Amino acid sequence: MSDLPTVHIPEDAPYVNALFLQMLRGIEEVLGENGLNAVLRSSGLARYIGNPPENNLESDILAREYARLNEAIEEFTGRAGKGMLRRIGRASFQWGMREQAAVMGLAGIALKALPQRLRKRAILLGLRKGLMDVVEFGKVDVKYEGGVMIYTDYACTICHTRHSDHPICHLYVGTLGEAMTFATGKDAREFDIVETHCRAQGHDYCRFEIRDRQ
Repeated sequence: MSDLPTVHIPEDAPYVNALFLQMLRGIEEVLGENGLNAVLRSSGLARYIGNPPENNLESDILAREYARLNEAIEEFTGRAGKGMLRRIGRASFQWGMREQAAVMGLAGIALKALPQRLRKRAILLGLRKGLMDVVEFGKVDVKYEGGVMIYTDYACTICHTRHSDHPICHLYVGTLGEAMTFATGKDAREFDIVETHCRAQGHDYCRFEIRDRQ
């Protein structure tokens, strides 16, 4: 594990408009406009209905609002919540790469000439750079150990202010799966992505292991 220090995120820490907008677009694609509006109402974020944040790197929202919206999706979709959040994570990544690559510093990642393992590492490093460049408290580590790609977020906002006895960053799993698809051209279902540690459980980080399915 990396020697990166524990990250303390204040409860009212600001968060980046573009990242919140990316999730809103993913929710809308998966749940539709009515579903998005219902989730915003139930999460106490109705002010964003028809009034999303700008697609920029200003910080006009709060990290806990991002976390609350994730929680509201689980509550709204019930037993299907885990799968829905993964779908939203995939959709938000796709939208982000289409609409935000330049904003997030992910434009121009050269993958075609690289072997697949290096492609996977390159896209994860791109995500790492994007988050750490635009999020004031962002800290991410990417490693490859024994055939397993390990992605660790020390400042995950999905579970900020939340508490659980099990990992809850399902949207992140979907995002990482779609990142693997983007890098390799393979279906996301060809990768096994497991969150082994979660800040909501009291850990110091959210850690994900990424393997090719056998």
